[in-house]
Amino acid sequence: MNPQSRFLTPASTLRYVTLAIGAMVMITPFLYMLSTSFKGQAYVLTSPPQFIPDPATLSNYQRILIKGDFGLYFFNSLVVAVTSTALSVLVSSMMAFGFARFRFPGREVLFRVLLTGLMVPTMMLIIPQFILAKYFSLLDTHLGLIVFYVAGSLALNTFLLRGFFEGIPAELDQAMQVDGANPWRRFWDLAIPLAKPALATATIFTFLACWDEFAWALTILTTPERMTLPVAIQLLQGPKGTQWGLVFAASMVAVIPVIAVFLTFQRYFVQGLTSGAVKG
Repeated sequence: MNPQSRFLTPASTLRYVTLAIGAMVMITPFLYMLSTSFKGQAYVLTSPPQFIPDPATLSNYQRILIKGDFGLYFFNSLVVAVTSTALSVLVSSMMAFGFARFRFPGREVLFRVLLTGLMVPTMMLIIPQFILAKYFSLLDTHLGLIVFYVAGSLALNTFLLRGFFEGIPAELDQAMQVDGANPWRRFWDLAIPLAKPALATATIFTFLACWDEFAWALTILTTPERMTLPVAIQLLQGPKGTQWGLVFAASMVAVIPVIAVFLTFQRYFVQGLTSGAVKG
């Protein structure tokens, strides 16, 4: 072992210091939100800010989890986000497989038309979506959320997955064709297992978008029992002032599924399944 390798070079030291500073900048708001969730309303806006609550209290979590309807809103968001994510990843993976493996007239034109959805700001679609939802009787329903969440995420997911499917060696596809496998079997038994890293990426992006979405849910939901978590947290900001302790306590609970989804799928990002499939 080279003795000099035990010591950091000036460039490496600068890089690590920069990364550490960047990490602190990114994590500080989260730590302050966690700290504030344990504070009473009278101690929220103290100056200078206190990262260690004194006195600490669990009253915010008790009011959120026990006394309110937070559990119902949490369940509503979970149903909508999980259903939308599953449908979006399923449909977009089938579309991506078709664009990657089949040749048909207008294929590239259709793909580029699909990608135009990435260039349209979401807020510009609120009024057209509202008119469509009203026409199809989807207002004030979870189905109205799911349909438009799935439609809004198809373009990005198809774009991500098509590139991955095209990277799967064609020899594997041809070998299954020789064995008599139809396109549906090649999709489920070959493409899907090899595409786990891309599917994990699409799952994380879609779940985050559906779980945190606020504008469309606020637009079409009117019945309190059907509201999702972001809308319910917004209701904690009353006309007489915002109860920041409650808001941050609710936000801390709301971030748990996001962390769980990321921890579940993040290990697939570093797997080289495609390269491993053609070895030997």
